[in-house]
Amino acid sequence: MNTIARGIKTPIIRKGDNLAQIVADSILKDASVNNYELNDRDIIGITESVVSISIGNFVDIKDVVTDLNNKFEGDDIGVVFPILSRNRFSIILKAIARAKKDITIMLSYPNDEVGNPVLDLKVLKDINSNFDLISEEDYLKNFSNFKHPWTNVNIVDYYRNICLDEKSSVKFVFSNNPEDILKYTKNVLVSDIHTRFETKEKIRNKDKFSKVYGLDDISTESINESGFNKKYGLLGSNLATKDSLKLFPNENYELLENIQNIIYEQTNKKLEILIYGDGAFKDPVSKIWELADPVVSPFYTKGLMGSPVEFKLKYLSENEFKNLSKDELEKAIESLRKDKKNNTLSQDSMLGTTPRRYVDLIGSLCDLVSGSGDKGTPVVLIQNYF
Repeated sequence: MNTIARGIKTPIIRKGDNLAQIVADSILKDASVNNYELNDRDIIGITESVVSISIGNFVDIKDVVTDLNNKFEGDDIGVVFPILSRNRFSIILKAIARAKKDITIMLSYPNDEVGNPVLDLKVLKDINSNFDLISEEDYLKNFSNFKHPWTNVNIVDYYRNICLDEKSSVKFVFSNNPEDILKYTKNVLVSDIHTRFETKEKIRNKDKFSKVYGLDDISTESINESGFNKKYGLLGSNLATKDSLKLFPNENYELLENIQNIIYEQTNKKLEILIYGDGAFKDPVSKIWELADPVVSPFYTKGLMGSPVEFKLKYLSENEFKNLSKDELEKAIESLRKDKKNNTLSQDSMLGTTPRRYVDLIGSLCDLVSGSGDKGTPVVLIQNYF
């Protein structure tokens, strides 16, 4: 059977909606209208945004300000390695600038963590400088005219204006060594995503008296009945309004069980379910890594745990199975698929099959199918994957 991925249209999800019922009803309706059946181990992907929206997992920047001031004393703060994203970081920076009035922002170069460029690499090479730490003065002298090739925005100017609008002073430094922030302040907000633990450790080891938190430590508890994410804090959040953020969803296995139960009652089939955010893929043209969320899938059903065992069919057909007839080859491949654990094939037959978790592969597929705009398909149904 061929693997099929379907984008499922749903009503627009609002706070307070019964998401489990909406997801189940939308899938059952699509199956009826398009004349297909659901099967055991079909997979339902639900975008993380509608999960958070349905329960109102939002935080106002005034509550982020409160949390920042609870964690950092004084008016100075260093912000280390934020990604260059208006959607992801502008509102967080607005809260930082409202909480603290002396800000140092350290940006990695030539790109941020996910590949957004902050300067022209060709110019950097042409000036033939052995820059380690680039001051704001040197940046303005050599790269002030640089704009992001896709957004046409100079993110340094954009971030500076956010701080100035909040009546905060801000200076920028450019370095790939997080310890350099300690030259400016001992209050450090680590803002990278996938390398955050290493970044925190380096700074703390350099100065044991420094006060170091990450974005994953902010908004981990409710303040004034705000939303929160106890595991990832502000990581995975994005702009909701000019003064609020939608947060990454907390684990909610009851939601998954409810969807499974509703569909099982109607079909007698048990489906697997995952919640997905950004896919783990890199755009070949922009060179930007899509994964600005802390993980592809924050929670999922147990049947999606693990990683696939895969073989290169083209290798098998030209090597181990090269003397088989066409019919014998088809039977050998099918037998191998059914009993991969007990195979006696060489390791060479697995070359080129990158080991990845099911949830990362499936979540990335879901993100590609649903898109991030106005397609109106926040649910994806995948059939015949296993």
